[in-house]
Amino acid sequence: MLKRNINPILYRSLFTTVRWRNRDDMQDPKLAHIKEKIEADKQRLRWRTPYSDRPEEFQSTFKLFSSSNRNSELVELMQQPVDLSPSAIKNWWTRRRSGIEAHMQKFIPERHATLGDDLAAAHFVVHRGGSVRFRGQQKWIKMDEEENYELPTNYVPNLVLEEVKCDNMVLFYEGLENIRRLRHLTHLSFENVAKFDDWCLDRVSGSYFPALEVLNLKGTVVTERGLNSLYRLPSLKTVLVDSPEKNISWKLTIALLEEWNPKLEVKNV
Repeated sequence: MLKRNINPILYRSLFTTVRWRNRDDMQDPKLAHIKEKIEADKQRLRWRTPYSDRPEEFQSTFKLFSSSNRNSELVELMQQPVDLSPSAIKNWWTRRRSGIEAHMQKFIPERHATLGDDLAAAHFVVHRGGSVRFRGQQKWIKMDEEENYELPTNYVPNLVLEEVKCDNMVLFYEGLENIRRLRHLTHLSFENVAKFDDWCLDRVSGSYFPALEVLNLKGTVVTERGLNSLYRLPSLKTVLVDSPEKNISWKLTIALLEEWNPKLEVKNV
């Protein structure tokens, strides 16, 4: 009697739902085997869970300060034997100071947005012991003995940076991003910058210097592999290196560069 009063479509829907529910309640041997296998795999992989994340382990109050992003360098350091010798402490302190200085040299977008690329690059270089010269000026701007220098602190229209000398500076790869997009720069020098290598030269070559003509790389650790990136500087005419005929690899790289740009000359004077 009940079946006659129910819509046939609704009746079939209810019948199908009950049938599938009864099927789920039945234990399928294959499905049960798969579930057991998954649980076994979870137990075998449990050793991968850090002790601090296991519920049965002791939870220190310092866990509040832990980070979910674990530092691989810290893990590697913890696996090294403890060395408290004076030389090891000195090396650690040197690396620590280098890391801080590299962080301090990172690119600051607000500085470039406020001062413009030319004046912002000038502040960055002069503040760290370098020198700069603007178009129409004969005087080089650099710090005096009291570490004072004269540079505008606000944006100045038509102030064009033409020459930059980073000689003898403690300059890191991170700091090179501050010397970029100098459309009228013609001379750039990194003489005796100990940390200037092939990676640094690659970054410089890709920093948009369309008018750069002279590049000084004397006293750096740039190899012939780094010179291959100079093809990005179309106006380059002179590259100064310590020994352009150091070996056959240097000679071959220089020959290829000079063939690509007939106006380019790689020399040591």
